[in-house]
Amino acid sequence: MESQDASDDPGVHRGFICASFNQDTTSLSVGTKTGYRLFSVTAVDKLDCIHEGVECPDVYIVERLFSSSLVVVVSLSMPRRMNVYHFKKGTEICNYSYSNNILSVRLNRQRLVVCLEESIYIHNIRDMKLLKTLLNTPINPSGLCALSISHTNSYLAYPGSATIGEITIYDANNLSTVTLIQAHDSPLAALTFNASGTKLASASEKGTVIRVFSVPEGQRLFEFRRGMKRYVSIGSLSFSADAQFLCASSNTETVHIFKLEQHSPNQEEESPTWSAYVGKMFTAASTYLPAHVSDMMHQDRAFATVRLNMFGLKNICALATIQKLPRLLVASSDGCLYIYNVDPQDGGECVLVQKHRLFESSEEQEEQKEEENPEDVSPQPASQSYAATVALPSTPPSSTTLMGYSEEGGAQKGEVIPDHELAEGPVCLDDLNEFPPVSNQSN
Repeated sequence: MESQDASDDPGVHRGFICASFNQDTTSLSVGTKTGYRLFSVTAVDKLDCIHEGVECPDVYIVERLFSSSLVVVVSLSMPRRMNVYHFKKGTEICNYSYSNNILSVRLNRQRLVVCLEESIYIHNIRDMKLLKTLLNTPINPSGLCALSISHTNSYLAYPGSATIGEITIYDANNLSTVTLIQAHDSPLAALTFNASGTKLASASEKGTVIRVFSVPEGQRLFEFRRGMKRYVSIGSLSFSADAQFLCASSNTETVHIFKLEQHSPNQEEESPTWSAYVGKMFTAASTYLPAHVSDMMHQDRAFATVRLNMFGLKNICALATIQKLPRLLVASSDGCLYIYNVDPQDGGECVLVQKHRLFESSEEQEEQKEEENPEDVSPQPASQSYAATVALPSTPPSSTTLMGYSEEGGAQKGEVIPDHELAEGPVCLDDLNEFPPVSNQSN
């Protein structure tokens, strides 16, 4: 989710800056004015804050690697520097500075990807060594990109054009371009992979049509129509773990859930219902209509929906199985997490079962006092020396003076992330051996 100033909309919580779910939707990360927070979302009735980081204020990017203790943080005070922390030990693993503002960061068990407006940096997540720099990529002001979490299909997707909805599929393991997908007529607004890295969903800036493609072939598999009355800004797309469902949130009050199922002609013949008969009639008629009208008649509508009690606020959505039942999670810039039940058989309107506040009431009262007495709040001084540490545009990102770390070789002693951390399955946060700190010996 992109950062948004609280002054932009009265409904935005004053402490909220950004939010993101981790790769398997077991954790929610929230960037705040004072730092960042990590929540466990493995239960419906309670929302546990497992960590609150205060290393730097005004965090506008915070990404956690699955359920591990590795978290990546970028602050508005230093938007060109990425900090990698072991939050359980309270130590910094490493940091990197780049030639321009960092717009997004994506993680899987093999790669860490940093996206700037016109370049992308791919690191080996084991030791943070820079593996590849993609320079002169099409202008990407929102930092839109998606990284598959699959160990074998570690694909990266990013805009291949600034004027049309072209997608570049890049193999982050083998460091080579795989294919280009002509997905939409308008520029891209949202991208996401399924868990296995075999499907990619996309939406354009118009936000009316969502398409799903096979990866790496780039063949169109599904096409869903979110609406026809108005253009919207799609805020997030997310597959369910089994890739049977796809949810989409926007700046409207509606979240849509689509079901990825192929319609078999045999099934229609076995159950000759009135709706099936009408569907056949529309299909036959569509062959005589203009192409754009015919496409609309072949697009599937939402399987399930959620009506939020807000409009125009940024939010992110995700599908997860919590306590053995399918749920829709919506983290909103109003400072709340909403949990809905989803009927996987009949769909329809989803039912709100829980609403969690991401900020305590005492914090809200304190923020209100600050708003009433702005003269008592002294502004944070900007770092004057940071510009000297930023690499030139023609050079790769540079690590700052971190002891025991070199740009060419990454961590000099030991792996930043041990093998057990990269294995699939739950990670034990009590394991003191995870993410060993970089050696304190100087170069």
